[in-house]
Amino acid sequence: MKYVYLFIFGILLFNCKNESKSTSDVAESTETETVETAKDSLIYPEEKYFKSIRQVTFGGDNAEAYWSFDDKQLVFQSNNKAWNVGCDQMFLMNANQTFTDSIAPPMISTGKGRTTCAYFLPDNKHIIYASTHLKQDECPDTPLRKNGKYIWPIYDSYDIFVADLEGNIVKQLTNEIGYDAEPTVSPKGDKIVFTSTRSGDLELYTMNIDGSDVKQITSELGYDGGAFFSPDGTKLIFRSSRPKTEEEIKEYKDLLAEGLVEPTEMELYICNADGSDLRQLTDLGNANWSPFFHPSGEKILFSSNFEAERGFPFNLYLIDLDGRNLERVTHGETFDAFPVFSSDGKHLAFSSNRNNGGGRDTNLFIAEWKD
Repeated sequence: MKYVYLFIFGILLFNCKNESKSTSDVAESTETETVETAKDSLIYPEEKYFKSIRQVTFGGDNAEAYWSFDDKQLVFQSNNKAWNVGCDQMFLMNANQTFTDSIAPPMISTGKGRTTCAYFLPDNKHIIYASTHLKQDECPDTPLRKNGKYIWPIYDSYDIFVADLEGNIVKQLTNEIGYDAEPTVSPKGDKIVFTSTRSGDLELYTMNIDGSDVKQITSELGYDGGAFFSPDGTKLIFRSSRPKTEEEIKEYKDLLAEGLVEPTEMELYICNADGSDLRQLTDLGNANWSPFFHPSGEKILFSSNFEAERGFPFNLYLIDLDGRNLERVTHGETFDAFPVFSSDGKHLAFSSNRNNGGGRDTNLFIAEWKD
């Protein structure tokens, strides 16, 4: 499957957002006139929800850009070698900035190991993210295929940390054996949801902002991850695999024992924040993932390749919470994923292969959203 590189975000993600240069060291805005005049041409004719669009990065693999609670900044992960990183690290940007290979944002992870899934805390002065740096300084191996199938690594060295915006780690939130990663924060500012293997399977857990009161949310066999809270903090949306047959169950367990998971068959599930009223939202086939609540709380925006015959393209879709009124939002021929609305609902950050000259770069884009 030659589309594998289009789905490399799963590795960025582990799935789901360095060092200590201050944001003051980066120009407030490095946008050029060329970028400004070209931004509307980045919108395909059918993309009615985008009023305008701006490309933020121009090289490497950039994904999972998450807004600060005040919408002034974003944190994202990148492996852009021009920014002197060997694998995914966390970078900070102001909402109006644009970056090139020669102009890099400040790195705010340690620069060691591999990181994934950063998210702002409510004070807008700290982030949480998962990192493998306690185990080794070097980037861990990143297997992409097993027995001819596309896979994601589930590093048991991932733990979740709190860092300030200068890159200083101020607290470690998890210290269990196994994978702890993919943390996101409730808009209410009181809870964190994350994925862990501490039970022996890939399940969702919640904890307080300070790491206390850890509660298991899901318990069915299969990978549960990439979870986000609804705007009012009462619900969770996430992606999941649910192996059913003996063969599927054996394959899932065998891969998990090796710290691997196959992400090519996933559907979206929704539940209350305490895990009650769990139900399947989509039944589309292929990979349905990176879901995020629409600002109204009544719809889900997500990425899927369910219409694809060869594994790609991935596009963004809207669906109601009852599974009805499925609507295609983007109309690319490659890859659109990781949609994240700003807190005020006016802008959408997402990752895309559009405008990369036919290469493999995946860049960040910010669109003005119109309902």
